[in-house]
Amino acid sequence: MVKGLLQSISRDLPYHLSADDIYLTVGCTQAIEVVVSVLARPGANILLPRPGYPTYEAFSRFSKLEVRHFDLIPEKGWEVDIESVEAIADENTVAMVIINPGNPFGNVFTYHHLKKAAIPEILERTKEEFFLKIINITSEAADICYERIKEIPCISCPHKPDGSMFIMVKLNLSLLQDIIDDMDFCLKLAKEESVIVLPGVAVGLKNWLRISFAMEPEQLEQGLERIKTFCQRNAKNNA
Repeated sequence: MVKGLLQSISRDLPYHLSADDIYLTVGCTQAIEVVVSVLARPGANILLPRPGYPTYEAFSRFSKLEVRHFDLIPEKGWEVDIESVEAIADENTVAMVIINPGNPFGNVFTYHHLKKAAIPEILERTKEEFFLKIINITSEAADICYERIKEIPCISCPHKPDGSMFIMVKLNLSLLQDIIDDMDFCLKLAKEESVIVLPGVAVGLKNWLRISFAMEPEQLEQGLERIKTFCQRNAKNNA
């Protein structure tokens, strides 16, 4: 398995990996746990994006790391607020989490923006084709998701995903009946339409939703149609 992974991953890199570069985990959650536990030491802190994927914070706190948050700027396509990073980083900072393409927003940082925070050697040794390949794979699904969401009045998307496999949408509860908040929306959607989306409160944005489009276009179309049907059925004008 390791040999196969080495061959597959090395195809997209200008250099070859060795077996020592591969560490197998049971999914991303365990990978995050392993990395955070290795970084943990007395008095250390870790910088996490806000809003952000909650698993990083959960494992950081479990490992006794002090969690410090830096902001993402929605008006700039969810770029990192560099000034907030500079204000909270110090000699005890062991890591800064940068998720690119972004989760949960699906944004992609520009090369110029990455240079401000990332290790220059990583960027210099990674071919542009590596990033383009990932972006192209998700492009069709992102277009489908963004356009179909426009057909649902109670959901709006302020920023079309540039990459990743997620889209964040804002929920307008004033257009719905008997829906208390984003958590209530997600629970009822799962029960009535067998479609699962993540409530925004899980990433620090109440009354938002995170929709994943990491699936075949046909499945995505069907899922979005079910969300549309659910919203129509629960619209206030149907009362």
